[in-house]
Amino acid sequence: MDFTESKAVVKIFEEYLNGSSLLQISKLMESEKVRYSECSDRWNKNMVKRIIENEKYLGTKKYPRIISEKFFIQTNEKRASKATSICSISDELQEIRNRTYCTECGHRLSRFGGNTHTDKWDCRNPECSRFNYRLTDNMIKDILLHILNAVIANPDLLDTDSEISGYTPNIKVKCQQNELNRLMDNPEIDTEKAKTEILKLAELKYECCTYDEGPQKTEYLKELISGREQLNIIDYDLLKSCVSRILIGHFYTVEIEFINGMTIKNITERTDKDDSDNAEC
Repeated sequence: MDFTESKAVVKIFEEYLNGSSLLQISKLMESEKVRYSECSDRWNKNMVKRIIENEKYLGTKKYPRIISEKFFIQTNEKRASKATSICSISDELQEIRNRTYCTECGHRLSRFGGNTHTDKWDCRNPECSRFNYRLTDNMIKDILLHILNAVIANPDLLDTDSEISGYTPNIKVKCQQNELNRLMDNPEIDTEKAKTEILKLAELKYECCTYDEGPQKTEYLKELISGREQLNIIDYDLLKSCVSRILIGHFYTVEIEFINGMTIKNITERTDKDDSDNAEC
């Protein structure tokens, strides 16, 4: 590596520590007509990133030392910290993300933009389609807040038509009952066979019985929200306890599914298209 290249490497480290972005540094290298390789003088932010991460500039048998170890560590610590701060999201927002799915295909929605103002949600299932308009954190939060306040004001919205238990005999039960009736109508009853058929009928009837926890969960939900005042911000402990899934459709219908199976729907307002490629978190 000649002197010009050495100066370029030092400049890259200095610029990054002084606050320049990878993209800004790549444009600087092009404006200074620094060649990235023998075959190209074009730069991009990934090229800059590779130089910052490359330990060979600390010195090897093949390459002389260009960057001090302290300088190298400081620069890469900043890069790692910056990458984490951009892509990390709050624990509260993570609770929403963990519950959010596409209504059409059931696939988990992807969230893009880290903690920046360019956040958006989209379905990236290749067998489904992407949203035409930008859906943001605040849009989803506003709907969640609205629906939580709606059930606080009117807990009966959580009521379901289901019963705790039910029994609906099927054709197998009816056939087995008829068989048992014929057996019992015989003056000379085969006692052992009758016992077997009775047990078989009981087993078939049991399989037709259902148990639904919905009503019990509805009462639990009503106890949770009983006496609560209207929320100004989302109560995330309440959200975790009440909401099982958030379903978002391509026409911006948003359904909140509560733990008892009841869903309440709202509709977002569309915003302008945003096709920017943001980092997925």
